[in-house]
Amino acid sequence: MPRLLPALTLMTALLGGLSAASAQEQVLNLYTARHYQTDEALYTNFTKLTGIRINRIEGKEDELFERIRREGAASPADVFLTVDAARLQVADDAGLFAPVHSRTLNSRIPEQFRDPEGHWFGFSYRARVIAYDRAKVKPEEIASWADLTKPRFKGKICVRSGGHVYNRTLVASLLYHWGEDRTADWARGIVANLARDPKGGDTDQMRAVAAGECEVAITNHYYYTRLMLSNKPEDQEVVRKVGIVYPEQNTFGTHVNISGGGMLKHAPNKAAAVRFLEYLASDEAQAYFANGNNEWPVVPGVKLNNPALESMSNFKVDRLSASILAKNTPKAQRFIDRAGWK
Repeated sequence: MPRLLPALTLMTALLGGLSAASAQEQVLNLYTARHYQTDEALYTNFTKLTGIRINRIEGKEDELFERIRREGAASPADVFLTVDAARLQVADDAGLFAPVHSRTLNSRIPEQFRDPEGHWFGFSYRARVIAYDRAKVKPEEIASWADLTKPRFKGKICVRSGGHVYNRTLVASLLYHWGEDRTADWARGIVANLARDPKGGDTDQMRAVAAGECEVAITNHYYYTRLMLSNKPEDQEVVRKVGIVYPEQNTFGTHVNISGGGMLKHAPNKAAAVRFLEYLASDEAQAYFANGNNEWPVVPGVKLNNPALESMSNFKVDRLSASILAKNTPKAQRFIDRAGWK
């Protein structure tokens, strides 16, 4: 019996090491700047399907970005999720992402919504639209972004800060389609037609339209969808008074942006990271984005169970690559600053 002890000790050590390795493979460390309660269903279901437990760190984009940079090669983070192509590109330019070579991701996610090198992928998209006072504005008066700069809307526009990434990427898209001179004139025209100093979020802009503070506003579509789905009388009143228009339907299509993410360069659980990203491109996860947060799936043909969102889905999408859009964004900020859009 004593002769067996060394062998048993060795076997126990080996089994312990295998157990530790096995446990390591069953963990995904996620850093996310998406703050939507409905995403809980995504994480829970991924764990049920794969057995991989998600350790989640939530925070603002800049905070998480700096944390990943500061942690360097010792970072436990496997995947970084955020909203807006520009924020994904900032992380990519800093060398935070590793390329992911996945047939699943490349086949399911259209080229428009992913980085050509496989550094990041979009999983849902949202449209930048024009909200208007139904009693005072006709939809045909705001068919183009250019219409907002006409004398007709002097002192009648509400919008959030020009420094917000939603507006930076909008201007980046206009730079691509219109060129520098026209885009510079447009940004100055928006500032000249403001009803008040930029403040608040997108929902605040629509509430201001409903309250008569302005006649038109710039917002993301899903904030309007949330109001449509709300049971609060005050939200239903906003929907009754305010409509939305998808601009540029007769030209290049309405500007859209993405939520997405990628695998980090120093990810300790790379196999789990790829599996998670592939899961986000599955029909099930894509439906969660639509039904839970009123964003459109990037994967074509995914069935929705969101009548409010479906009622808003028939529009021409700008086909500008999210990668090109993201790379134009720093330049867009300079145009915003020069126009005095604070």
